[in-house]
Amino acid sequence: MSALIRIEAVSKRFSGQPQPAIDGLSVEFDAGRVNGLVGPDGAGKTTLIRLMAGLLVPSSGSVRVAGLDPVAEATELRAAVAYMPQRFGLYEDLSVMENLALYADIRGVRGAERRRRFDELLAFTQLAHFTDRLAGRLSGGMKQKLGLACALVKVPKLLLLDEPSVGVDPISRRELWRMAAELVGQGIAVIWSTAYLDEAEKCDQVLLLNAGRALFAGPPAQLTAELAGRSFLVHGLGAARRAVLEHALDHPAVIDGFVQGASLRLVLGPRAQPPTVEELRAPAGARVVPAPPRFEDAFIAHLDQRVHPHTAYAERQAIGAVGTVTVSARGLTKRFGDFTAAEDISFMIHGGEIFGLLGPNGAGKSTTFKMLCGLLKPSRGTASVSGFDLLTAASQARARIGYMAQKFSLYGDLSVRQNLDFFAGIYGLRRRRGPLIDRVVDAFGLAPYLNADAGGLPLGFKQRLALACATMHDPAVLFLDEPTSGVDPLTRREFWSHINALVGRGVTVVVTTHFMDEAEYCDRIGLVYRGRIVAEGPPERLKADAGVGSLEEAFISLVEGQEDAV
Repeated sequence: MSALIRIEAVSKRFSGQPQPAIDGLSVEFDAGRVNGLVGPDGAGKTTLIRLMAGLLVPSSGSVRVAGLDPVAEATELRAAVAYMPQRFGLYEDLSVMENLALYADIRGVRGAERRRRFDELLAFTQLAHFTDRLAGRLSGGMKQKLGLACALVKVPKLLLLDEPSVGVDPISRRELWRMAAELVGQGIAVIWSTAYLDEAEKCDQVLLLNAGRALFAGPPAQLTAELAGRSFLVHGLGAARRAVLEHALDHPAVIDGFVQGASLRLVLGPRAQPPTVEELRAPAGARVVPAPPRFEDAFIAHLDQRVHPHTAYAERQAIGAVGTVTVSARGLTKRFGDFTAAEDISFMIHGGEIFGLLGPNGAGKSTTFKMLCGLLKPSRGTASVSGFDLLTAASQARARIGYMAQKFSLYGDLSVRQNLDFFAGIYGLRRRRGPLIDRVVDAFGLAPYLNADAGGLPLGFKQRLALACATMHDPAVLFLDEPTSGVDPLTRREFWSHINALVGRGVTVVVTTHFMDEAEYCDRIGLVYRGRIVAEGPPERLKADAGVGSLEEAFISLVEGQEDAV
């Protein structure tokens, strides 16, 4: 295969930044392949994509795309490159067809070619039945498909996708990968930037970036193979797995660890011996067994950064009573006109439990989530938090709730301190706001950013600030709406170390997520489809019921089983 993209000794520096975003990078990408870009937040992935698209000028070095200089030959490049950014610019008050027509006008696609291309794209993305629907009313997966269709209005030689699967469910992700495979089959080169490392394993080649430099370039299996003999699972832990994880991360041999369903996954340093059950302070009957390495294991090992297992939350007094029912839903139903978004939702969640609400885009999980938070009034049924009915005692119930929204619920034009001060006021903490703010600033390491605008924070610190704002009043129940969407594995691990500590204090956590590795942290999962709970239980039981080895496979199997039953 010929190299479609050649990047030679490229650096990119931004004014006011002490370190270059891209630092002396040399790499080639081939046509007819899916080329993955992976790395932690701030590694330089988006900067590199924008250099290839001709949207940024390199500070030094050379970029060639299809033999063209992206800056000097920008007009010719636009005919060869399609770019779908993280925020791809759909017009939500225009229909599917109107968005396609707008992009066709911009790219100069007219006449018979336009009609033929629209027919191909609508069939390709399976949007042919939704041409009159407003883009703002599409599900997350359908929006991504429409964004891809708009990018492909003119057939490119190179397709640049900057984290296209963030916020979409596993079924929609699978569809996006199907479409990428078809494009590659046509000889198109695809650059796929992702924070989901299970996706990186599907790429033909990957470039692992950190601080603007290449740590690895080649087939993902080659990187994974370097971790042979260094990945282990700890079975038989039961409810002790979160406490055992903390001990494991303190062990000098362990460089990474996280909850994987009923077990723990541990990654060891080079030539290290696995910790014993006694060293992990695991319960009798626990077992440490070898496991095949994953690409994510190799990713963490190459970054050579460890997540600190300790958090200030672990040192504070208990909040909730473990085992006591803290969240209850009975027959929750929500109708919008003739449309029923959620129907007869019932379950109970206990103190010290993590409960996951999963489901495809548009299945009704967000509606259910909002009813449980008191943000949406049900058409029928009841919900209670800490014994307080959300209809008859809403203020008492909300005082026991912490809420971290998908978009972080932060005010970007306010400083970190101003955001903390604002949320302290919302929670009625005015008399104690000083000590409480100092406490969360210390717990989350926010002191260097106190006077910085929240909108300009690195993604990991935005997440820290959002969690600090949601928990400074010590809520008994914490609602997390896709809390780590699009963040890298290191940031995700840090976030869940705080959540695990909160759960250890008896806090109940209700979480929605499209990332199945994150769902493995849950004690129980409720799978929502077409407005109903269609499966409920621990992750291991859902996998066993579906007869598959991964939670993502279980998700797809259970949803498709519901389709077949209709």
